[in-house]
Amino acid sequence: MSGPRRRTVRDLRRGNRAIVLRKLYFDGPLSRQELGPLTALSSGSISNVVAELVADGLLEEAGSVESDGGRPRTLLRVAPGSGHVVGVDVGETRVRVELFDLARGELARSDAPLPDGRRDGKYDAHDVVRLITTGLTRVIAESGVAPDSLLGVGIGVPGIVDASGTDGAVVHGQTIGWDAVPLESMLRAPGELPPELPLFIDNGAKTLGRAEMWFGAGRGARNAVIALIGSGVGACVIADGVPYQGSSSSAGEWGHTVLQVGGRECRCGARGCLEAYVSAESLLERWREAGGAWTSPDEEGALAELLQDPSADGLLAETAEYLGAGIADLVNLFNPERIVVGGWAGLLLGPRLIEPVRRAAAAYALRHPFAQTTVELGRLGTDAVTVGAATLPLERFLETGGARRERIVSGAS
Repeated sequence: MSGPRRRTVRDLRRGNRAIVLRKLYFDGPLSRQELGPLTALSSGSISNVVAELVADGLLEEAGSVESDGGRPRTLLRVAPGSGHVVGVDVGETRVRVELFDLARGELARSDAPLPDGRRDGKYDAHDVVRLITTGLTRVIAESGVAPDSLLGVGIGVPGIVDASGTDGAVVHGQTIGWDAVPLESMLRAPGELPPELPLFIDNGAKTLGRAEMWFGAGRGARNAVIALIGSGVGACVIADGVPYQGSSSSAGEWGHTVLQVGGRECRCGARGCLEAYVSAESLLERWREAGGAWTSPDEEGALAELLQDPSADGLLAETAEYLGAGIADLVNLFNPERIVVGGWAGLLLGPRLIEPVRRAAAAYALRHPFAQTTVELGRLGTDAVTVGAATLPLERFLETGGARRERIVSGAS
């Protein structure tokens, strides 16, 4: 039996590059002098690593600051144009593709509806593949970036993503009619995506969670839950700074925890799920049952109309209590320091419901853990899933010290 692999000089150099890149990405601009104590690397190592990264075009100067009695210190940052990433949100009714530089600057986007919306709640996987590949071609052409500058494509999908097999990421999406759909193989089929382009596929709630933890309302927390409320409901659980995956990457299916035994039928086929009470789809259905009606052709517009209807006040109050009870379950189970409510429906409902949701959560949660928890709204808007998906290739870029193209097995990172 072989022992652990010994670290080589190449491993050490790559690790040092990764440390410097990550520190500059999240906390820059910084000077060489500041990087030393922040990274625990020697001044010589900092000098060598920075010189390499500048020569590779990954770092650039970002002004200077005065020093105590000496020459001004040059500030460094990760060069925004040194690479590009793509985030894809396979949503409930459309596929969104966005291309970003390394500073999260959006260079191009494509929004395309799924044909005829969702057919009886089911997705045609071939339609999804076509919209992803067409959207990618469109944003590359619109932005004018060189295809070889792409570090990879991250894709957020509804459902459980299993990347343990030899054929790449497989999606189990019970609510959308996907049973072990080999999405990565379909995207890798001849004539679809370039074979050398790294792909990263993960659950959409988890990509939203990554975005809020990196750039939004979750930043700085070590233990948090990021909740996605859209047409469906999901969550990303962060434990000691790391997304919790569970034994088969299905952790976070908060929407399918049972709120009421024998309750309303959920689109997953079970009864009484949280999603059957607080998702946009279920909220609109309950409004219809109460005599409500809307003219908008899409869920976003319909939910906005519901919020303007005074007769829906009781329904919204009931929804806030259901959601607060669901958040109390998260508090009691995971003891997070922060819970962030996001997703397009969560952000649309949030300004109206966040205070009654907090009150309901306080009433249903254990007092001691709830006193240590804050409940906040997401800060990244409706693009959070695509931003989070784009962090998947970006994370690998930072981990590898700036490697531009490594062929990587897809899946949650």
